[in-house]
Amino acid sequence: MKKNVFSQLSPEIQKLIVSHEGAGAGKTAAGTLSEYVKGSQSPVSALAERTLNHCNGGATYQAAAWLKNHLDQGGKLVITISGALSSFQVGVMLAELIRQDKVHLISATGANHEESYYRYVAHSHYAYIPRYTELTPEQEAELRDAGLRRITDTFLPEDESVRILEPHLRKMWTDAQEKGERFFPHEYFRRLFSENLIEPDTLANPKDCWAHAAYEKDIPIVIPGFEDSTMGNIFAGYTYDGKHRSDKSTLLNQNTMKSGLEYFTFLYDWYMEASQKAPIAFLQLGGGIAADFPICVVPSLKHDLECQQVRDWAGFIEIGSSPMSYGSYSGAGGKEKITWDKLSPESYYQVIQSDATVVFPWIAAIMLGL
Repeated sequence: MKKNVFSQLSPEIQKLIVSHEGAGAGKTAAGTLSEYVKGSQSPVSALAERTLNHCNGGATYQAAAWLKNHLDQGGKLVITISGALSSFQVGVMLAELIRQDKVHLISATGANHEESYYRYVAHSHYAYIPRYTELTPEQEAELRDAGLRRITDTFLPEDESVRILEPHLRKMWTDAQEKGERFFPHEYFRRLFSENLIEPDTLANPKDCWAHAAYEKDIPIVIPGFEDSTMGNIFAGYTYDGKHRSDKSTLLNQNTMKSGLEYFTFLYDWYMEASQKAPIAFLQLGGGIAADFPICVVPSLKHDLECQQVRDWAGFIEIGSSPMSYGSYSGAGGKEKITWDKLSPESYYQVIQSDATVVFPWIAAIMLGL
């Protein structure tokens, strides 16, 4: 198309169009694709640059390039983890990003947080069933009776993971109650590392555990809705003194566990301090509470605390498969978040309608310069 055709368009449309010389529209280079990739010092990024040109692929490359530039310019990043990404070994990428100082706070569901630990202690006991959609209800019951908890194509081995951690955590909870102490969920879990209470599975690579990488780097973690997790259910059970519980030998006070409200007020201080030094971007892997919880800190600072100097989120990138419909947070686009004052019109935003297990490895590789 001739250049003069673009000049005849309205300025509003012109600013939406990217030429082939622009980012994300594909890069023309001499030689074959193989020659170009093999000749690059960052071959994974080079492959992405040449091939992730359009639609979700193009959105992936554009988002990754923006994030890399944001971090290279001294920006900070919050990553949120939903679904069962820790059971799906998100730690392989996330732990490396943490080690390379490219992640500054993590918001995870209680399940994702604990599943990072489960992978650490029980990796060799995990198994896979790629054709899980073909299972009958009777076969699912057979797996249940064997103690194999299915998460899509992955079996979580309960006896080798949950039941290994539970006695250590129960003792921490009991000791804290006797001393009148209170801690956040992730603080109890981190003592499993600091007090050498657990060992990695013989076939596990400890470097693949994002929770361990976060512990080593002392990266802040928030866990909204902790009770919506296996260990959260177990803790709730220990606090219940009602007629439906027979064994009450261990009875805990709910206040032994710091709450989601306290996680949120922690975010007030963290965000205001961190954003004074650098703009903060937001990378959402999946949807739900792990993401909506921390992103709300900006409008809450503005409207609930009436702070006058609150820096907007610099950028928002979501990878998810939920459609934008029926008020679903998980599928809400960046523009909708502007109306809630979570983003500003100047914030970068990109929603990638795809599977995080496919997209996030590309983004992580580009951020790492691989």
